[in-house]
Amino acid sequence: MVLQDLGRRINAAVTDLTRAPTLDEKAFDGMIKTISNALAEADVNIKLVANLRKTIKASVKFHELPPHANKKRIIQKAVFDALVDIVDPHQKEYVPKKGKSNVIMFVGLQGAGKTTTCTKLARWYQARGFKTCLVCADTFRAGAFDQLKQNATKAKIPYYGSLTQTDPVVVARDGVEKFKKERFEIIIVDTSGRHHQEDALFAEMVEIQTAVQPHQTIMVLDASIGQAAESQSRAFKETADFGAIIITKTDGAAAGGGAISAVAATHTPIVFIGTGEHLLDLEKFNPQSFVSKLLGMGDIQGLAEHVQILNLNQKDTMKNITEGKFSVRDMRDQLQNIMKMGPLSKMAGMIPGMGGMMQGMDDEEGGMKLKRMIYMCDSMTVKEPDSDGRMFVEQPTRMTRVARGSGTSVREVEELLTQQRMMGGIAKKMKGGMQNMQKAQGQMGGANNKQQMAAMQRRMASMGQGGGGGAGGMPDMASLAKMMGGGGGGMPDLGGMDMSKMMSMFGSMGGGGKR
Repeated sequence: MVLQDLGRRINAAVTDLTRAPTLDEKAFDGMIKTISNALAEADVNIKLVANLRKTIKASVKFHELPPHANKKRIIQKAVFDALVDIVDPHQKEYVPKKGKSNVIMFVGLQGAGKTTTCTKLARWYQARGFKTCLVCADTFRAGAFDQLKQNATKAKIPYYGSLTQTDPVVVARDGVEKFKKERFEIIIVDTSGRHHQEDALFAEMVEIQTAVQPHQTIMVLDASIGQAAESQSRAFKETADFGAIIITKTDGAAAGGGAISAVAATHTPIVFIGTGEHLLDLEKFNPQSFVSKLLGMGDIQGLAEHVQILNLNQKDTMKNITEGKFSVRDMRDQLQNIMKMGPLSKMAGMIPGMGGMMQGMDDEEGGMKLKRMIYMCDSMTVKEPDSDGRMFVEQPTRMTRVARGSGTSVREVEELLTQQRMMGGIAKKMKGGMQNMQKAQGQMGGANNKQQMAAMQRRMASMGQGGGGGAGGMPDMASLAKMMGGGGGGMPDLGGMDMSKMMSMFGSMGGGGKR
């Protein structure tokens, strides 16, 4: 993903500066220049880049810093805040209300991925308990209704359209009225793709808008159009006055940075970004989380929400961790849960430091490694999975038997047990903290997610022996390394990916998930 390459370049510039033997103003200026060049090459508007340079320089005034100031932390925060400012329109988005009909109308250029994105958004709201449906008011493009019908059927979402009615205004009005009577909460209306120079199609778009009276109009933009997104979005805004934007195809767009920054310049909130072709490849856009993931600092809040929505069963594992235990069976359950969470490359972006570990490793390879680890656990006797793993050390022939039964090697079994022992050590360290977190959650009734997240962040910092959060309040890698017991013991067979880090982060989230 091109945006990930941009993030690595920016992160490398900051890291090189903070590791330099002499952290002076000259080196600081060099870092700003490197970051500016990286953004310009990613097609970010040159004016925005110039503003970023000024903002960072204004935030870090070397001659005014006290001698004891943590220059590294100040620079990290200045870069983080400046990048957030580029993509933050400082405008509130529409929030659908439960129990009432919320009509959402889609507009945009042809080929931007509107129809697919309509289904993705309906699926996103459906997973959050809304009663959702789709209306196909695109009567211009051949096959539009068939495409929406196919997507909706796959996602098990009710839909409305017509193969005989050619007036999109009539189709849109009839569909919305039908679903309102049936008390649907999210009614998404798909419309024909159009260009700002097509006056007749623009007039039609306004007629549909007048007919259905949407609570929110969303423009869909293809990330590959780069800075042209600004002129297109301005033209649509003057006509349809949309209140939000979804940017699609960010997974491979060279001009993705340009599209996101150009849209931000119109002061319209980006509500989602499309990250792939599958129905689940739609991410809520949050400026802080976006920049945090861009810089490899993860998105803990997004990860926690993802765990909750999947309704993963963490009850037994969390009970054991609270008691300071972590058995082979717990290890297997966590491996299985990680596989349910989606492609490893997508989850890696949410976990601090994991994006770099996944570099050069595809989802298929990573998934197969996880499956092999599960096969090992499944080849054990009745007593072995519930043990702490010591019996394998005392009786090495057990490892040979498991390797043969699972079609793996003795070395792989040893590595699995090494990871399990490491997780057991982490569980012992986390014992007191997990009990306090669960007690706090019980007092809050599990309702206040922000307070829960803050409590978890503080716990992570305290386990890092006071190491504060990184830029933007995210935990820095030094704290994470201390939290994970020194970091070592990664799985060489997993391309350097340390499963203990992934599972301990995942386990920390489990307390807030559904049961």
